[in-house]
Amino acid sequence: MKPKAPPKTKEIKQEEFSRGTTSIKDIIAPGALEVDFNHLKIANTYFRTLFVSGYPRFVNANWLAPLINYEHSLNIAMYIYPIEGKDIMDDLRRKIGEMEAEVQSDIEQGKLAQISTKVKLEDAKILEEQLAKGAEHFFQFGLYITVPAPNLDELNKITQGIQSALGSLLIVTKTASLQMEAAFKTTLPQAQDRLMITRNMDTTSLATTFPFTSSELTQNQGVLFLFG
Repeated sequence: MKPKAPPKTKEIKQEEFSRGTTSIKDIIAPGALEVDFNHLKIANTYFRTLFVSGYPRFVNANWLAPLINYEHSLNIAMYIYPIEGKDIMDDLRRKIGEMEAEVQSDIEQGKLAQISTKVKLEDAKILEEQLAKGAEHFFQFGLYITVPAPNLDELNKITQGIQSALGSLLIVTKTASLQMEAAFKTTLPQAQDRLMITRNMDTTSLATTFPFTSSELTQNQGVLFLFG
């Protein structure tokens, strides 16, 4: 005779029962999801996520206003990662040494030192001094933008408008091609950066990215959620 199977526990019975019932996930899940190399289609809405790969050298307190106040609805996600000061100082000193050696080599060869290298060297020395004084701290910053649209033509039009508006401010944006699903999830309110495309920033620069500098963004109801 075969031994009898042990009786099912209450937890197992509840799990089996829940499989045959409608859950919250079933209710809110879209009817269809289509993933393309440069966009998503969820139900009847198209989405495309952009990431910022280049920033201007100088920024003002309201430099993200064209994005925050853009005429079309956008999902914007910002990720901020504090960096250990000692590690940054070591890397910064090494970079300064490399740039000084490059400038000195050009001078010894009778060449004019590259202006871009001299500018970067000057900025690095100023940052090193501020970090040493404790006046600045170092962070990595990621900025992602998801664009929704009712159709593909409108999605392309809005994407081009955003890239043109930010490009005029020397902000370089790129489409997260072949990573669209991960990029879309990055802009959901889950605090999960699935792309990790970041830029080094000090405290002063990071403070200028604070998004609540608009007098046009108002909401009489609801609760503001911050994820950290």
